Amino acid sequence: MAGRRKPLVPEAREKLDQLKVEVMKKKGYHVEEPGQTKFEVAKGLGIPLKEKGNQDLSSHDAGRIGGQIGGSMVHELIQRAKDQLDKQ
Repeated sequence: MAGRRKPLVPEAREKLDQLKVEVMKKKGYHVEEPGQTKFEVAKGLGIPLKEKGNQDLSSHDAGRIGGQIGGSMVHELIQRAKDQLDKQ
């Protein structure tokens, strides 16, 4: 896991981090900060994730962790967009 991906609009980072925490709380994870999200998800999936040195982590497991987080965020954004359209 090389590093943080950059949002297309850098000013959106803070809001995306807030969304990440909010969405994962809805899914039942005990997350207070965006940086701990992947560790909580990994723990919930039974995947050993360390602070540093995860070279032994398979791409499959990394995808399971990231998929849970990113997929949930995308789902929430789509739902919000649908709700917004319904209000119009």
